[in-house]
Amino acid sequence: MGLTVIEKIIRNNVGREVKPGEIVTVNVDRVMIHDIFIPFVAAKFEEMGFQKLWDADKAVLIYDHLVPASQVDDTRHFKIGNEFVHKYGMKNIHRADGICHQLMTEAGYVKPGNIVFGTDSHTTTYGCVGAFSSGIGYTEMASILGTGTLWMKVPETIKVNITGTLPKNVMAKDIILRLIGDLGADGATYKALEFSGDTVGQMSVASRMSMSNMAVEAGAKCALFTPDDKTAEYCGITLTDKEKDLAGDSDAQYCRIINYKAEDFVPVMACPSNVDNIKPVSELEGTSIDQVFIGSCTNGRLEDLMAAAEILKGKKVAPFVKLIVTPASRKIYREAIENGTMAVLAQAGAIITHPGCGLCCGRTGGILTDGERVVATNNRNFLGRMGTSKVEIYLASPKSAAACAVAGKIVVP
Repeated sequence: MGLTVIEKIIRNNVGREVKPGEIVTVNVDRVMIHDIFIPFVAAKFEEMGFQKLWDADKAVLIYDHLVPASQVDDTRHFKIGNEFVHKYGMKNIHRADGICHQLMTEAGYVKPGNIVFGTDSHTTTYGCVGAFSSGIGYTEMASILGTGTLWMKVPETIKVNITGTLPKNVMAKDIILRLIGDLGADGATYKALEFSGDTVGQMSVASRMSMSNMAVEAGAKCALFTPDDKTAEYCGITLTDKEKDLAGDSDAQYCRIINYKAEDFVPVMACPSNVDNIKPVSELEGTSIDQVFIGSCTNGRLEDLMAAAEILKGKKVAPFVKLIVTPASRKIYREAIENGTMAVLAQAGAIITHPGCGLCCGRTGGILTDGERVVATNNRNFLGRMGTSKVEIYLASPKSAAACAVAGKIVVP
């Protein structure tokens, strides 16, 4: 019997074949801790009695949610994080270099076939390069820091097959939103999503990142793309035979197979206040808005900013509408400056912020108040996510968001 991608990754890690539902202990290749969780991880690590890290080179600490500090208590997280780094010799530290999920692949920490855990639910993002990655709590993270291992259940797999050519104004964000709407917010709970089909092969790694990032919004444990030449170029590696083999076998067992024709996709939005409340943008046209946000670990990459700039070039943001743009990393920020994208966005009237998570997690840099409406490219539209509980959040692709910024209302790009 054939194997799914997740079954192959775990098999390669533990040294034997595994089956869905089986409990296994895996050897962890890399972990990521962000600034919000480091005080709790540090406290639990010492409570467990560990004296040293299992591997100081395999742990990454990233300051991204709380930088720059917007509340006095934020500085406590920095202080405790810095103390932990010095005490235990952590080697990989990023202070305001960008969003954790962008940096983990961009900086080369994650490779195809790796098993990676992080203290953030959107750690599923690294499936874009064919790695198993998933979010965990601070107790599990402390345990990994001390032992290098973690037990887990082998997930069942839902195969998502997409064939054909996407319409011009449809982006990967529209695909994953549609899938979440079809599955429901709990439709993939503790399952692996495995993406395949010629449409997926045509996608950039950045587009794949958008999809693997949001897979958790359907409850998925991970979301996996088969490594290919684009993966190798992005990761700066030559794929090994084992990495090339990270594709679902023709006789693999799936708990569900979903087929899509790319031509059937249209621009969609997730409507307040659930990520699976998906509607075509055409059904929402004319809805007034107060703000547009383009950025986050979902859609803050160079191709996202360029897609928005294509819509905004030669135009101005509508009066009384704020457009906030947040690149996902310093590297992306520099690239967007160098190729002229930032100039187009700035000339259109965008407010361009430092790379980070502040607005997406409702911490700083553009939160809204009662009765206001925002079209945003991030991954969650829960009540209170970007301001008060009476803010309405519509999730959209960068193209849709940019078109709305110009119109001052929801429109089809």
